[in-house]
Amino acid sequence: MRMTILAVGRLRAGPEKELLDDFLLRFDRTGRALGLGPASVVEIEAKPGAGMAAEGPLLLGRVPKDAWLCCLDERGELLPSPAFATRLDRWKTERRDAVFVIGGADGLDPSVTGRADLLLSLGPMVWPHMLVRVMLSEQLYRAATILAGTPYHRT
Repeated sequence: MRMTILAVGRLRAGPEKELLDDFLLRFDRTGRALGLGPASVVEIEAKPGAGMAAEGPLLLGRVPKDAWLCCLDERGELLPSPAFATRLDRWKTERRDAVFVIGGADGLDPSVTGRADLLLSLGPMVWPHMLVRVMLSEQLYRAATILAGTPYHRT
């Protein structure tokens, strides 16, 4: 199953970009044998100051018709890592694509969250959207290692 992190804004070179690339490479290597991946990042930008109403159609336009859609949202479901891994394992048997959407500073337009199959929270705190990319990529890698039975994830 192809994985796409669809995000508002551009991630410039720096430590966040290095971590993101590292975890996505690890995910691709581990997930390939499990039918997970490849993973990619797609970035969109609306006109400055246009807000989430302008971002919504741009985001939805990049989601394949039959893809699982997971929106990162502070009000979303809190899943332990093993439960997230189980969800991905189930999703891969049902569809070819999964898209994880990360909004900009104002969050996600209701048109996007309303289309979501899952609203996922990384915790009750609000995180900068650039760090959310890294945290999500690490959780994708962690899910692959859980499914592969490797010792990366320890309970």
